[in-house]
Amino acid sequence: MGTDPETITELIKKHSSDYANATILDLGCGKGAVSVQVSKSIGCKCYGIDAVPEYIEYAQHKAREFNVEHLCVFETGDIREKVKELCGFDIIILGAIGPVFGDYYTTLTTLSSCLYEHGIFIIDDGYITEHSDFSHPLIMKFGTIIQQIELAGMKLMEDKVLPKDKVKNVNDDIFGNLQRRCNELIEKFPEKSRLFKDYLKKQEVEQDVLENKIVCSTMVIKRKK
Repeated sequence: MGTDPETITELIKKHSSDYANATILDLGCGKGAVSVQVSKSIGCKCYGIDAVPEYIEYAQHKAREFNVEHLCVFETGDIREKVKELCGFDIIILGAIGPVFGDYYTTLTTLSSCLYEHGIFIIDDGYITEHSDFSHPLIMKFGTIIQQIELAGMKLMEDKVLPKDKVKNVNDDIFGNLQRRCNELIEKFPEKSRLFKDYLKKQEVEQDVLENKIVCSTMVIKRKK
């Protein structure tokens, strides 16, 4: 579904005392929507990394379009390798990228060396409520997340939950575009129609999970004092 740049900007302003001079590491930055819009809004510097070259090219184009190319640097690479040589960031954003680094404990401890002592993590993710009987191999229960944050020597500062109606509206918009594109491809490549139809079915299942089975949230995490 992607990360909402306005939510990220709001949380940065709330939890970072000198946000205009902050340096931000946007891991799995995609097409750069978050970095570009955050830099445009508050004037901070962003460094985005993603594995897809076409995404990085698009991000660079958008940075020029929004006149923030002097604030935003985008690079193609494997974030799991790149972070081994990075340090000195005020904010690390993990925007709807899933468990690329592992569970929350592993993610926070792995990336801790990239962050200044006063720095914050902003993680856009989903979790399962404690009393739910739903399970998923890649989605954790909220209580487990809290335990792992504590074990990593950190604390949850804010859990900003995305309203269900907004989740549905965004999903409907994205799915509508996917459906139109798949129908175009089915018409162009009829021999591969089953492939596109199966893809749409999987997207419908994912949409149901996002809307009805889990909580979509953006969390702010920092070290304990």
